[in-house]
Amino acid sequence: MIGKRVLGIFGALSAIAVLGVASSVSAQPVIGVPHQWQMDFPASYTPLMDKVAQLHDILLVIITVICVFVLALLLYAMWRFHASRNATATATTHNTFLEIAWTIIPILILVVIAIPSFRLLYYGDKITDAAFTIKVTGHQWYWSYAYPDQGNFTVESRILSEADRVKMKPNQPRMLAVDEEMVIPKGANIRIIGTAADSMHGWTVPGFGIKKTVIPGRLNEGWINVRDEGYYFGQCSQICGNMHSYMPIAVRVVSQAEFDKWVEQKKKSAGLLPATDVASATPPAHR
Repeated sequence: MIGKRVLGIFGALSAIAVLGVASSVSAQPVIGVPHQWQMDFPASYTPLMDKVAQLHDILLVIITVICVFVLALLLYAMWRFHASRNATATATTHNTFLEIAWTIIPILILVVIAIPSFRLLYYGDKITDAAFTIKVTGHQWYWSYAYPDQGNFTVESRILSEADRVKMKPNQPRMLAVDEEMVIPKGANIRIIGTAADSMHGWTVPGFGIKKTVIPGRLNEGWINVRDEGYYFGQCSQICGNMHSYMPIAVRVVSQAEFDKWVEQKKKSAGLLPATDVASATPPAHR
């Protein structure tokens, strides 16, 4: 009878602990997720995406000025050279000023666009002061994340069926929820090394400003630094087979302390930590 009571108390405590963990996990907000009728870029969550948005704003101004200028030329030509005003058409050839202008001006516009574009490409390519590295591998059709700096354990991330999503993670979006997210600490520079095991895939998280095509036999590099805790989602952006639309990308950003706990748990599950709850096989020296 006493044993049953002890087991009952232990079971109740275990249930409370599980509920506490579940509530702490579910308390994390779902941040980086697409919305219905979304027209513009998603919100920016990394310094890299900040610069992508800035370049987009610059290009929007440039293309707007070009469109307005071309429209003004068309309207002027329609008014100035209408048949009622010019019954006899004139031909103007070999105008040196016009030929130089329509050659030099587009070159200058391309140079203005190229300078910030190349800066952004180099900025998002490599990171010199990364806290650690995650190796992302694309499979048909799921993702795996290896943590070589934390003992080299691997997490496999697969899409949840709708029934499992409703049961396990109802607050996460349909077709984007996975069984195991890639977990990183907030505010840390994380180097992303990408490759593929079978066919080409695309590791893309729009809110992070990262889009890396992962290729079998090659390594592509990028980096992220996410400011806020929460769940962020992306999708494979490279058509990789008939299940291409069923390999979402989910990233869970946590505090450094929670990340350290998660790493210790994964190490134990992978058998990378020595057992500490068994007696030593070596007898004491003086017995």
